[in-house]
Amino acid sequence: MGRRRAPELYRAPFPLYALQVDPSTGLLIAAGGGGAAKTGIKNGVHFLQLEQINGRLSASLLHSHDTETRATMNLALAGNILAAGQDAHCQLLRFQTHQQKGKNKAEKAGSKEQGPRQRKGSAPAEKKSGAETHQEGVELRVENLQAVQTDFGPDPLQKVVCFNHDNTLLATGGTDGYIRVWKVPSLEKVLEFKAHEGEIEDLALGPDGKLVTVGWDLKASVWQKDQLVTHLHWQENGPTFSNTTYRYQACRFGQVPDQPASLRLFTVQIPHKRLRQPQPCYLTAWDGSTFLPLRTKSCGHEVISCLSVSESGTFLGLGTVTGSVAIYIAFSLQGVFLCGCCCCYVLGLLL
Repeated sequence: MGRRRAPELYRAPFPLYALQVDPSTGLLIAAGGGGAAKTGIKNGVHFLQLEQINGRLSASLLHSHDTETRATMNLALAGNILAAGQDAHCQLLRFQTHQQKGKNKAEKAGSKEQGPRQRKGSAPAEKKSGAETHQEGVELRVENLQAVQTDFGPDPLQKVVCFNHDNTLLATGGTDGYIRVWKVPSLEKVLEFKAHEGEIEDLALGPDGKLVTVGWDLKASVWQKDQLVTHLHWQENGPTFSNTTYRYQACRFGQVPDQPASLRLFTVQIPHKRLRQPQPCYLTAWDGSTFLPLRTKSCGHEVISCLSVSESGTFLGLGTVTGSVAIYIAFSLQGVFLCGCCCCYVLGLLL
């Protein structure tokens, strides 16, 4: 597949670390920042409206939520609740959109402003809980809810967060190797256990309460609450290797399109160490009940950094550390799209 360059959809004023798309409202939520260092780079969560204009995707900024000295490194979305990983903490945010009331004729006649508009002086207000920004006809409000420390390692950092199927619980993992499960929205802790030696790289919650975790100790584990169910073993049925050690980088559950009651688990495996001659990364599909591997396929030599599954379970999106994106058919693991532009990852999330 040849690389294709897509038009730029959005350019953030800070390094981007997390993206979410709200399918019910069409909002793209982008987050990141420069952290606590006094470099002049802001930290924030941006809410953008996605629209099709003349057959092309367009994004307009609705709201910029200031997160002060905390860069958001990971996000999970449940309805209008965001769980944002900020340093060693998880911050819950609630956002709401609604139509503004119509302005009177005098106000309209005196305004020469065209297109998306933001209220003057909104930047200082963003530091307050409930700061809001206006676009023509649309109002978006964000408020801070609960926050809790979720990682307690020597250099603590929450690396991943995930809601369960009915959004009543969320699970977090970080550098200390522990999984912690919290009630939503109170963030009362209901479960804590050591899942890996070293950092937790990713986790996925299934609707039957099973939890899959992957870590830097080269293991991928399936849990029922804090009880180990099984480890995943992809290499036993996969390709042969030339003394290359692999670790699991990402895991996601996805629906089986023609079997609504069934699930597939998808994982990405990457070389644990980067060699002078790069080795391929691999994508594996697993049975969601038995956790036996169904098929494995090479997905190139660029190191995979993230995995996404479309809501329908039809497509998989892979992002690499160099910024390229690939789309795969979930059933066959056949590649259908490759692009060197990061914004195409958003398109993959929308499929």
